[in-house]
Amino acid sequence: MEITFVKKRELFDDAEDIREEVFVREQGFINEIDETDKKAVHVVCYDQGYPIAVGRYFQGEEEGVYHIGRVAIRKEYRGRNIGRFIMKAMEDSIRQEKGKVIHLSAQARVQEFYEKSGYTVRGESYMEEHCLHIPMKKELGGEE
Repeated sequence: MEITFVKKRELFDDAEDIREEVFVREQGFINEIDETDKKAVHVVCYDQGYPIAVGRYFQGEEEGVYHIGRVAIRKEYRGRNIGRFIMKAMEDSIRQEKGKVIHLSAQARVQEFYEKSGYTVRGESYMEEHCLHIPMKKELGGEE
């Protein structure tokens, strides 16, 4: 498997395709592509050239605070630790950019995945479209 960090709009198609498949067609979200996509770094995981997973991150308004989101894995590739693989790639990149804290908004059904990756709840849950979300954070120390 290989990870590609996408910053150019013309290379965003693979990330967009995965998000459309997972969030719109599979989960029923409507507002999938947003203004944040223009400033985010998109991370795509490929298996022999086929895009299988995606995530994005961007620097927040506070120095050292980054946000991860839109993590999605094609259904047929779930359960193979690809989520951990793509999260580690983003976390490592954020560390290189001198990030200190990562915030994310986890769908409640995958809260445990993020907790196992070192994230903790940082506020009250809320509904976005039709899905309960949990705000979470992770303090970045040295290399993991």
